[in-house]
Amino acid sequence: MAASFATLPTLSFANSSSRRRIDAYCSKKRVGVLRCCSGEYKQRGGGALKECAITLALSLGLIAGGGAPYAAVAANPAIPQVSVLISGPPIKDPGALLRYALPIDNKPIRDVQKPLEDITDSLKIAGVKALDSVERNVRQASRSLQQGKSMIVAGFAESKKDHGNELIGKLEAGMQDMLQIVEDRKRDAVAPKQKEILQYVGGIEEDMVDGFPYQVPEEYRNMPLLKGRATVDMKVKIKDNPNLEDCVFRIVLDGYNAPVTAGNFVDLVERHFYDGMEIQRSDGFVVQTGDPEGPAEGFIDPSTEKVRTVPLEIMVEGNKTPFYGSTLEELGLYKAQVMLPFNAFGTMAMAREEFENDSGSSQVFWLLKESELTPSNSNILDGRYAVFGYVTQNEDFLADLKVGDVIESIQVVSGLDNLVNPSYKIAG
Repeated sequence: MAASFATLPTLSFANSSSRRRIDAYCSKKRVGVLRCCSGEYKQRGGGALKECAITLALSLGLIAGGGAPYAAVAANPAIPQVSVLISGPPIKDPGALLRYALPIDNKPIRDVQKPLEDITDSLKIAGVKALDSVERNVRQASRSLQQGKSMIVAGFAESKKDHGNELIGKLEAGMQDMLQIVEDRKRDAVAPKQKEILQYVGGIEEDMVDGFPYQVPEEYRNMPLLKGRATVDMKVKIKDNPNLEDCVFRIVLDGYNAPVTAGNFVDLVERHFYDGMEIQRSDGFVVQTGDPEGPAEGFIDPSTEKVRTVPLEIMVEGNKTPFYGSTLEELGLYKAQVMLPFNAFGTMAMAREEFENDSGSSQVFWLLKESELTPSNSNILDGRYAVFGYVTQNEDFLADLKVGDVIESIQVVSGLDNLVNPSYKIAG
């Protein structure tokens, strides 16, 4: 049975401050021409969607202030310590979140990464004055790279050393290019170059991961598992929008921290489960889909003729393996920091029944909210729902999606070889 809860008051959230331009993955409608997908759009009746108290959690946990004490919330919710609240602004960039979520321990590369990421804050300074700060960021990163280069190289997995060294060379050249951009006072060229060199940093860090770092518990070991990362492109046909016709959302799925959840999703993608499916919820809080036609609220495995479910899966900092089947609150881990937090606009997670932790199946949602003030683990979503990826391109346009818009396709563009036990190969 789908979760139900009281109607909530209208709330205001901090969405992205500026809408990014439509790039090659999103296409504008031509003036005077309206192109539609064939077939009718239909509004689903109430009850089929697992709303899984997401709106409730958002209203109570993601904004400061009061709100009625709904029964679904624990009577004594964890109160974050003051030291957590003042520890600094949360990381909101999906690329940075993914870099920090890699299972590596190499301080020198993190010392390179941080000042390059800080360029984003430097660019908040008006005009070309920002370039002086950008230059300091780049020079600091360059010094850290030179001082820690031997330890960075030593951190590469043996099979990835050649690739890692190649990326170091590209990173060094990229930082020199950035200094030239600063010298030429080309402010508009900074952000694209920053994105490029941070991709090199991310690649260097991924080359430090030597295989999958732990054993999945035996009871889940035969399920589809993503032992690493995969990237998918989700193409959505958008209706009733004069400015946007369709859009491709690039999503990075993190199997290091959620192998069962991410593996289940990739397996469904390869079955084309989501192709042709409508967006089924878009309420300003989340965008959600994955409820198939018929009475079942999840994917029916043809080999068992039953709904396939996945356990709640939460990885926290300092742990080598995820917790399964319990929320962090139920485990009493009130101070634990999740590896994949609900910080970024476009955070992707598995929907589930409100009071059934292990009821996730095929319904997924994307958060339409950035964490401006609330640190990780201080809201009611972190540690209660399994995050398994982030939208890394065109995430801002998630807010344009409406109920009835159609997912034309989801395709794996890289990382499919990290999927083990793929059930789609056994049953079509």
